[in-house]
Amino acid sequence: MAIIFFGWVVVSLACLTVAWGGGTPTGAVKETVDQVFVVLRDQALKDPGKEMERRAKLEEIIGRRFDYAEMAKRTLAAQWKGLSPEQQQEFVTLFQQFLANSYVGNVDGYSGEEVEYLKEREKGGFAEVQTKVVSPKVQIPLDYRLLQKNGEWRVYDVVIDGVSLMKNYRGQFSRIINSSSFEALLEKLRSKADLGTSS
Repeated sequence: MAIIFFGWVVVSLACLTVAWGGGTPTGAVKETVDQVFVVLRDQALKDPGKEMERRAKLEEIIGRRFDYAEMAKRTLAAQWKGLSPEQQQEFVTLFQQFLANSYVGNVDGYSGEEVEYLKEREKGGFAEVQTKVVSPKVQIPLDYRLLQKNGEWRVYDVVIDGVSLMKNYRGQFSRIINSSSFEALLEKLRSKADLGTSS
């Protein structure tokens, strides 16, 4: 379920076109949107032989906006503090690759959906940009949660139809850790990274 959710995240990044200033949370999202559009519309990168190059470009663009370290920390919640710096770093790296496999694997499913801007809320260095993904068949609320870090707005969570992506993963990861161990979770993420798939 979380994998499907993350596909919608990139679809919405690829079609949110509201013109806002670059200093606002929405403006930060739009900056990333424009860069994603360049890659998605590049006919040369649609060639099967260019798949890895296309993937690398998308990962770089999304990675500049998504705060993977903050996302990883929030998925582990209280268990994060009990990890060594080395364990934390490995988890962040593996979680980032896990998400990258998810969104790059789903972005090709984009088929012209549009995103309507609803509103933006900002308070104390945190913000939420509320949007709605619209197609002839569906209308899905999709909200971006951002935090301001070093003068930039970074995405740390996405709420799709009322469900938090990070909370969804937190539940999945907690079940693995509680039924087995943190090392078992790392091993599962390592295997997915080796396979280059989110399935």
